[in-house]
Amino acid sequence: MIIEKMQYNEFGKFIKNKRLLTGTTLNKFAIENDIEPAILSRIENLKQDIKIGVLVKIANGFNTTPSKLLSEFEKY
Repeated sequence: MIIEKMQYNEFGKFIKNKRLLTGTTLNKFAIENDIEPAILSRIENLKQDIKIGVLVKIANGFNTTPSKLLSEFEKY
């Protein structure tokens, strides 16, 4: 499953901003959450769609659920 591209085309930027607010580097966040750093980089730079499995890992990295993370993004 891939998040709808039109509705969530800025989601990668949201993830990047949220990660930067925590003061965590891309490599550290990716490694701590079992995500390939190159994949996270492409997602944050809007060069790759996000798959549900990666969304779950990212949400876990922010100590939240995918649905809460998406809800936060929609308010962003």
